Amino acid sequence: MKNKLFKTIESLELDMILLLSELISIPAINPSDGGDGEYQKGQFLLKKLKELGFHEIEVYNSEDASAECGVRPNIIIRKEGKTKKRLWIVSHIDVVPEGNRSLWNTDPFKAVLKDGKLYGRGSSDNGQELVSSIYALIALQKNKIMPEYEICLCMVANEEAGSEHGICHLIKQGIFDQEDLVVVPDAGSSDGNFIQIAEKSICWIEFDICGKQVHASMPNLGKNACRAANEFSVALDKALHNAFPEVDNLFQPPFSTFEPTRRDANVPNINTVPGHERFCFDCRVLPTAPLEAVIKVINAEIKSFCDKLKVSISYKFIQKEQAPAPTSINAPVVDLLRNALLQVIPKAPIIGGIGGGTCAAYFRKEGIPAVVWNQEDSVAHMPNEYAKIEHILNETKVFALMMADL
Repeated sequence: MKNKLFKTIESLELDMILLLSELISIPAINPSDGGDGEYQKGQFLLKKLKELGFHEIEVYNSEDASAECGVRPNIIIRKEGKTKKRLWIVSHIDVVPEGNRSLWNTDPFKAVLKDGKLYGRGSSDNGQELVSSIYALIALQKNKIMPEYEICLCMVANEEAGSEHGICHLIKQGIFDQEDLVVVPDAGSSDGNFIQIAEKSICWIEFDICGKQVHASMPNLGKNACRAANEFSVALDKALHNAFPEVDNLFQPPFSTFEPTRRDANVPNINTVPGHERFCFDCRVLPTAPLEAVIKVINAEIKSFCDKLKVSISYKFIQKEQAPAPTSINAPVVDLLRNALLQVIPKAPIIGGIGGGTCAAYFRKEGIPAVVWNQEDSVAHMPNEYAKIEHILNETKVFALMMADL
């Protein structure tokens, strides 16, 4: 049965390329990024899904006055299974803007097939997953295979800009359950053998150091914000690493990271002592460490330096997100995905966590075990983004095996 299913999927390759090409031609950029939203792409998908034989289609619109027609569409198609247990594959409709067009070798919104790759914005992120999940279910239907689970293909809006009108909107509708098997195919690796079950907390902090600007020949009359920022940054780096030394080999790297990153320009000339400095830290913290504990360390260091250097230090959060508990390595959805991968990808699956955030976190916060997986090169958001045809076929096979539980 598996070989027959795989042959069917391979025979659908051209159909998948054509559908992905059509999806690339409809931008679906978030209004916050200068676009009109997903309405046009949503309308296209509804028409296409009906042409492909899916007639019971649910649409959950989230109201958004800034989007075309005032809505952000979320589309769900369901297929009855042998059991009432549900398998969700949650892909997203929206894409990021093309960025600097001069860096593209082709029109970002006109698909180009070359050397086994389909180029275009949204081809990899997340068009190939839209296509592979749809055609996995079609392959089952063509072989008259009844899925083991109720299959729920969920195509959401707004993933690239916060998920307020996408996954978060659907969670508020109460359509998911803690017994559901949820796959979010929005990150992965080129060899396709990485299953993501956890992520670190994210804390981006912008610090402002205020001293007193003076002529550099008379520094004793001022308070050098540059020196204070240098000393404070080094001390804070050391204090945070000392306070949170824990190691968790689920992650790579297996420890919390606290990185000084962006530093804004201060004075334009050499012979002025700056009175103001602004810089940022990017903190990726193991989920066992509460971000409130991180903030306590920061506040203690600020007090110490303000008293010592007689400057003022303030900060604000650019992003602050406490990671939920990881999905269990023994969760049914992990076993289901791992078993499917072993039949398609020639490498043993690696199960672990990442430093970045994904929208699977919204499910985990609701107590719904979710995994993140796909097979793709790291080209999302880049110029000349592409999807490998080989990867699309592999994803389709993995999803089909999961649906049939073969």
